[in-house]
Amino acid sequence: MNRAEPIHTAGLPVRTTLMIQLENICKSYGQLEVLKSVSLRIEEGQVVSITGASGAGKTTLLQIMGSLDRPDSGIVHIGDTDPYRLSSGKLAAFRNQKIGFVFQFHYLLPEFSALENIMMPALIAGKKTATAKEEACQLLDFLGLKNRKDHKPAELSGGEQQRVAVARALVNRPQVVFADEPSGNLDTANALSLHRLFFELRNRYGHTFVIVTHNRELAEMSDRCIEMKDGIIVADTRKTE
Repeated sequence: MNRAEPIHTAGLPVRTTLMIQLENICKSYGQLEVLKSVSLRIEEGQVVSITGASGAGKTTLLQIMGSLDRPDSGIVHIGDTDPYRLSSGKLAAFRNQKIGFVFQFHYLLPEFSALENIMMPALIAGKKTATAKEEACQLLDFLGLKNRKDHKPAELSGGEQQRVAVARALVNRPQVVFADEPSGNLDTANALSLHRLFFELRNRYGHTFVIVTHNRELAEMSDRCIEMKDGIIVADTRKTE
């Protein structure tokens, strides 16, 4: 796959790197055709939102991009890798090291502290405990949760829980983070704070973010807003400076 393609800004050629490439993705569940030959390219370092009504195919598309659900046909590349050509063991390792996931429900382990929850993917990746702890503490500090590291999820607010979930997704420094309605259970202030956080993280660490959301106002903060309807992309709007 040719990952570097020229784009043009202010009349000057600039080179960008493809992080995600989908070609003619189709997916059905029984007689229900959910995705209809969807093609999409997302550049490295973009914050991209995917919007649309319930049933438009947003979450299915996100799961296929994130290697959680295999397409019926079509091609998926994340960086230079086609995850669906990997063995099950290599695919699990690829997800752990290259992809982060943030969901509407944070799925924190209730018996572990915030610090321990964040450390978990790093330990699974084989990092030493001291290294995993140091990297988790750095993220907690950056996210303003340094003083909450020993608290269990039940002792944290909803916004704090979701920030811990974001830190857990980032602890292995993934290439791309997929978020499915990450602010769906948050109030307006915390939802806005979370979406701003994605930009701060992108600017600091260079992550690519792909976010499914029903919140149009928050989606329009993104570098790029993709709208889906009936299993196809009907609009793809890029923010202009």
